[in-house]
Amino acid sequence: VQLQASGGGLVQAGGSLRLSCAASGRTFSSYNMAWFRQAPGKERDFVAAVRWTGGSVYYVDYADSVKGRFTISRDNAKSTVYLQMKSLKPEDTAVYYCAADPDRSPSYYRGREYDYWGQGTQVTVSS
Repeated sequence: VQLQASGGGLVQAGGSLRLSCAASGRTFSSYNMAWFRQAPGKERDFVAAVRWTGGSVYYVDYADSVKGRFTISRDNAKSTVYLQMKSLKPEDTAVYYCAADPDRSPSYYRGREYDYWGQGTQVTVSS
């Protein structure tokens, strides 16, 4: 599986950005997909995940710090996962990474459960 993230940039506080992550892989629709972020000098943190729970049902979850502001979604036909970010704050500044877990671990919020990572895209929010 290869992941290609894009969409980062510089935005003022209160602004919006949409990140995209295009994946290779024939069974993308069943993968757990997630976004993590890492700010300078800090550990990598969970941001959001979308995981397949069977049929056409997907479960989404978010870190408390982004609930109500960020939305994760996926387009299985395009093998792409998105992160729509609104009401951005300076503390959202980080390198954002998408990740894929074909094994669909229930611990989707743990980075170590993900086998594949994108290259990261920088998001900078100015005050």
